[in-house]
Amino acid sequence: MTRLQNTVIVATASLVVFALLWFNPSISWLYPRCYFHEWTGWYCPGCGTTRALHQLVHGHVTAAFRFNPLAISLLPLVGYLAIRGQLSTMKTIWIWVLLAVIIAFGVLRNIPAYPFTLLAP
Repeated sequence: MTRLQNTVIVATASLVVFALLWFNPSISWLYPRCYFHEWTGWYCPGCGTTRALHQLVHGHVTAAFRFNPLAISLLPLVGYLAIRGQLSTMKTIWIWVLLAVIIAFGVLRNIPAYPFTLLAP
């Protein structure tokens, strides 16, 4: 990566962390709504991620996990791959496995029975 790309990535990440620190997604107009949930009433695999990240930057790991356990569980992996510079070189099989996990999570969190209700944000 070039120096400019690194600067843009760090600046963007800093702005995102600043926004998550100062603006609560549950009550702020700053963040986009989930149109999938609005239109269907179902939770998408990403529902709750912004609120989870807000909780995480405030040090509330358990609360973050309750909003979106998949996103919080994948953060260490994404961070590791980003630091190693391997995000763009992931093997195809791992991309398909990740896609299957995301789809399964999206389906399971919409089943209205215990323990699947624990996956809803």
